[in-house]
Amino acid sequence: MSTPPVPLPAEHIPPGTADWRSSDARRWLAAVPAAWAHPLWAVLALVATGFWYVAASPTAPCTSAEPCGTDWLGLGFAVVLLLTLYWVARQPRLALAGLGLVVAGHLLDGGFAVALEEPSWLGFIVAAAFAAAGMVHRLAVAGRQRALARAAAGPVAHQVPAAALTFQRGRASFVLAAPLLAVAAFGYWQAQQIADAYEERAAGLTPVSGTVTKVDDEEYRLTVTVGERGYEVETAFPEDFPVDSTVDLLVDGDWVRLPAEPYDVFGWELLVASGLVVGLAFLANGADGRTRCRRLRRGPLPVLRVLVREGHDDGKTWVYAADDLTGERPLLHFHSLFAFEEEDKRGHEDDAHDEDDAYVDEEIVEELRKVGAILKREDPPPPLREAVLYGLPYVGTELAFVAREDEDSGEVTVECSVTAVKAAVPGLTGTARQPHTPRPVEQQRRRRPVDQVAASMAPSLAPRVWAAHGVSRALGVFLLVVQGSGVWAVLDGDMSWSSLLAPIGLYLLVTSASTALNWRLTADRDGLWVAGPWRVRHVPWDQVTDVRCSASDIVVGRSQHSTDSTDSQDSQDSQDSPDARASELRLSPTGWAWLERRLGHGEAYCVRAADEARALLHRPELRPREKAAPRQQGMPVGPLIVVFSVLWGAAVLLL
Repeated sequence: MSTPPVPLPAEHIPPGTADWRSSDARRWLAAVPAAWAHPLWAVLALVATGFWYVAASPTAPCTSAEPCGTDWLGLGFAVVLLLTLYWVARQPRLALAGLGLVVAGHLLDGGFAVALEEPSWLGFIVAAAFAAAGMVHRLAVAGRQRALARAAAGPVAHQVPAAALTFQRGRASFVLAAPLLAVAAFGYWQAQQIADAYEERAAGLTPVSGTVTKVDDEEYRLTVTVGERGYEVETAFPEDFPVDSTVDLLVDGDWVRLPAEPYDVFGWELLVASGLVVGLAFLANGADGRTRCRRLRRGPLPVLRVLVREGHDDGKTWVYAADDLTGERPLLHFHSLFAFEEEDKRGHEDDAHDEDDAYVDEEIVEELRKVGAILKREDPPPPLREAVLYGLPYVGTELAFVAREDEDSGEVTVECSVTAVKAAVPGLTGTARQPHTPRPVEQQRRRRPVDQVAASMAPSLAPRVWAAHGVSRALGVFLLVVQGSGVWAVLDGDMSWSSLLAPIGLYLLVTSASTALNWRLTADRDGLWVAGPWRVRHVPWDQVTDVRCSASDIVVGRSQHSTDSTDSQDSQDSQDSPDARASELRLSPTGWAWLERRLGHGEAYCVRAADEARALLHRPELRPREKAAPRQQGMPVGPLIVVFSVLWGAAVLLL
């Protein structure tokens, strides 16, 4: 029997407030943006074509006529582009402006005809058009959702509660933006100091020509001979100055510079770019939050009666239709914070000073008990509560609502959203998990009952085998590629202290790849054979305590009394040993549960294998009647991969 929602006292429900019923809510949900307009696709398209453009664009060499100095205009466009990638998801209007600025700046700088002849730039233009179309579509859909919500709310409008009038947004963003922008300004000042010092010193010098006699690519140095004297000069691009080429130098005693590369301020430019990107992002978020808060206080707002529930796992506020008394179909979600009136804050502080120590101690103990229950996942799920929603809900907006905190306290609170509203359906915001729906890990903990699994199995004579499948082997191949690349990187580069850690990482990669490629779990009349990366282990049935799937790993619990049997003979360990201890055998990884679900395989193969092996453990009549042959027990491939890795390493060293 479901628990009824916590009621909201009638005096807190404004007159004429309409219920947001399921029929209206379904129309609102149907108006979510299309899947193609998801911000992720736009960001991926912009990033991919942006890298293509950078890779395809030739880098102009540094010369005395066109030296490589500071390029603040180009850095500014890079900052705008990075901010645009962030704003595509958060603030589409700013993202549209940023895209327009980047495209217009490049076309004006290089000329329309020249720019449009570059295939990589045309690809970026297409990606920008796709991103712009998606953002325009999202804004249009938000308008439709706003109209549907207004129709459901009717003509009634009320002022938000007094507590929401004093709620402030954006302060933290402004506080974080100020030092970041100050750091960017400091970096710009330092770079300009270096540039001005060079210009001042170089103004009275005459360049002299010399011949490059040596190029040190590792130290980024050139040896240039002028007459009978040689100079060593630093360069960021030694490949631009081959041996026997002629270069210009500026010489002032021990001070030697290439006019083509007058100074290096890359570090300061990177500091300026980082400070501007993050600082302007916080600044825009703060301004947006302040604007939304003012919009809530501007005048009477439409109101809707709904049901709300706090997410058990994520702390979000989930909104349901007023007649969805069981909370089966969430409509939208957002993060929210409590809003208090200034008088209430002072009153709470005064009351706290008046409480006696005993009551305070009891309250602290109760709060600690609640925290402990949450950490142990023993706390009850938050209840559904009746609420009044202030403002028109649509994707991207912010709202306020009034609800009773819980049935025991009876206190009515005001909460304001601090993140944009997201729809709880596939589309723009992705598939939102309902607050009462268990996460994948929890679903694995709630394993299928043994009787249910056993009902789908029949006794067999031959051993049952669960082995690596297509997704598992694909993961193993990927790990092998990563491992081979790691061997190349370690042996092809200079040895350092960090290289000593590489064997540990390579060992872990070999272990994981070997398991994913050829893991096997075999059940016969005597027990379970576990074929891992390095050996095959046998666990008799009377020592198996549990078989479960944890993420993408198969874990066989056992009561261990002696060493494992690694051949086909039964283990003779005694069950009567008083110091028996529990241990586990783990096969990791045995696949990729997320990819298997995406491919439509249903539950992960790891889960099915663990469920069936556990059913055999608890239902002896289903166990196979025959003993597993050596070829059925599996074969570890870790040693074989090690041999190939050694051969690969030798090839890298020799070639």
